[in-house]
Amino acid sequence: MSSLETKKSGRKLLLGAYIDFIRIRFLTMLAYRVNYYTGILIYSLNIGVNYFTWKAIYGEGGSAGAALGGFTLTQMTSYLAVSWMARAFYFNNLDREISTDIRDGSIAIQFIRPYNYVMVKMMQGLGEGMFRFMLFMIPGMTIAMLLFPVQLPTDPTAWTGFLVMLFFSFLINTQINVITGLSAFFVENNEGMMRMKRVIVDLFSGLIVPISLFPGWLSSILKLLPFQAITYLPGSVFTGQVKGVGIWNVLGIQIFWFLALLIPMVWLYHAARQRLFVQGG
Repeated sequence: MSSLETKKSGRKLLLGAYIDFIRIRFLTMLAYRVNYYTGILIYSLNIGVNYFTWKAIYGEGGSAGAALGGFTLTQMTSYLAVSWMARAFYFNNLDREISTDIRDGSIAIQFIRPYNYVMVKMMQGLGEGMFRFMLFMIPGMTIAMLLFPVQLPTDPTAWTGFLVMLFFSFLINTQINVITGLSAFFVENNEGMMRMKRVIVDLFSGLIVPISLFPGWLSSILKLLPFQAITYLPGSVFTGQVKGVGIWNVLGIQIFWFLALLIPMVWLYHAARQRLFVQGG
């Protein structure tokens, strides 16, 4: 067998290994699916609390079609529902998993194995995301539609754009998690950083409050950061705030941040390999 054929065979085996990581994580999540049934209930309660809060804020103007930050009450309800259920898909704890691997020293073994550690983590996150999409997001969105006045897009382009953007939401959020997890190589204990990251992502991505409702100066700053690409932009497409060509423009913003975040993630990974040490070992 020639060296070229050997390399191709090795790549196929490596690709198969990465696909196996997706499958194994999916099956692992399936074993604990009862936890996600309760999660659907909790997310539905979050949507309900936010819905009645915003309904009170809109007051009588809500039924008359008044808008806040460009959102009518119906659009705001749809935005809240899809944003929380999208979070069910893109959310993962890869930052904590990586940090734990660093603290207990098991990452030393991971680094000498014939695969890319960061790629493995992203594949595991994708397996978890696929499980969450099928058994958390879709059932949860169905329940939200039965309980609250959620309005679905009627334009096929909006559906296509939203689903593509949802995948990039996962990628960008996962990149931020990987970067936060790898920081444990340099600060040793990044528990506070992980907690701060979660609050910042939930708040500045527009999950709690749409970015258009922030003060003008803060909204302008947030539009220069990657967080809007996680929740606000896909939610704006879903609710019809962004239409037509604008859908592909905001998708371009997501692609830009995906490529931009590769730089610190790859740099941290290579720097971590040089700095590898085992705490307490």
